[in-house]
Amino acid sequence: MEEWIIYKEFRFEAAHRLPTYNGKCNRLHGHSWVGRIHVKGNELIDQGSQQGMLIDYGEISDYIQPLLDNFLDHYYLNETTGLENPTSENLSRWIFEKLEKVGLPGLYAVEIRETCTSGCIYKKSVDS
Repeated sequence: MEEWIIYKEFRFEAAHRLPTYNGKCNRLHGHSWVGRIHVKGNELIDQGSQQGMLIDYGEISDYIQPLLDNFLDHYYLNETTGLENPTSENLSRWIFEKLEKVGLPGLYAVEIRETCTSGCIYKKSVDS
C-alpha cells in the first residue's frame, strides 16, 4: 500500500518559563518557535482542483491559524496553554490534541523546534 506524509510549517514568537527546571530556563524567556504539522494518508484526492494532493496545505493552515492567533503567537505560553511546564514535549502534545479535537484529517504528528538545534516530534502510538 502507498503512503504519504506531508507537512505544513508554521512559526510563532512566544515566551515561557520552566518553573521546575534547575537552570536558566526557569526564568522567563522567549523563542522564535518553528513547528510542523504532519499529515499522513494512503489515498490522494482523485478529482477536482486538489487532484493529486493528500490535503491542501492551505487547509492545514486553516486548522493551525486559530491556535497561533489565540494561544501561541506573542503570548506567554504558561498562561495561554494552561501548561504548568510548557516544554517542547508538552507543547507539541498540546497542539496535537487541539488539532485532533477539531478534526484535522490524517493528523499524524506535531513537531516543535524552540531553537535551531533543539526540538521534539509528538505522535500518538498505534496502541492509543
